[in-house]
Amino acid sequence: MNRISDKFKNNKKLLSIYFTAGYPKLDDTVEILQQLEKDGVDLVEIGLPFSDPLADGPTIQASSQTALQNGMTTELLFRQLKDVRKTVSIPLIIMGYFNPILQFGVENFCEKCAEIGIDGLILPDLPLAEFEEHYAEIFKKYGLLNIFLITPHTSEERILQIDAASEGFIYMVSRASVTGNSAGFGAETEEYFERVASLQLKNPQIVGFGINNSETFQQATKHTNGAIIGSAFIKMLSEKGKDGISAFVNSIRKV
Repeated sequence: MNRISDKFKNNKKLLSIYFTAGYPKLDDTVEILQQLEKDGVDLVEIGLPFSDPLADGPTIQASSQTALQNGMTTELLFRQLKDVRKTVSIPLIIMGYFNPILQFGVENFCEKCAEIGIDGLILPDLPLAEFEEHYAEIFKKYGLLNIFLITPHTSEERILQIDAASEGFIYMVSRASVTGNSAGFGAETEEYFERVASLQLKNPQIVGFGINNSETFQQATKHTNGAIIGSAFIKMLSEKGKDGISAFVNSIRKV
């Protein structure tokens, strides 16, 4: 069984962390992963930096720009992660945009992911139909899950299509905006969470966008299986570096 699917066997509310590979410093990637696992994070999304990250807010955009300036590339990320499974056992997902993967070669990219122990990919700009027609068999060949996104504007019919095509979990974007908005969740978002929960999907759901502290983590996981924190974690790395990871994770987990 894929490590992602295995994570959902119990009823624990999962905490996923997103960070940009090569940020704050080029060689921080593996140390951050090791520390996140040590501090009890359930799964990690490793951001592959891209020069035109349309869905990302200013914090993640800035981290991507810094990582690229530091010298991060797809090839280098694979080299950094070559031995990661010797020290890190939690599920690892690469999140990014499809263009760098096309440039690398989709099958070559998937093969490299399988070699180093990546469990899945999140590619917001790869449509479901295109994935199913051209790439689903490649992902299956290398044991990779492709995680699809839904938003408050995704129709029930579309959600059910995505659920049928998915394995692992569904990424629920909490609001129709870029990452990093920290206004919390209002009644409209709560209704969206409840509406998706009522569909009784076969795949668990994890919420992303707008989770930045214990309160928003509790709100996001009331009707779902977990939550993803990205911008708030990267902001902490900007201010405190790797030394701030433990306190940050503990602050989210507190009730």
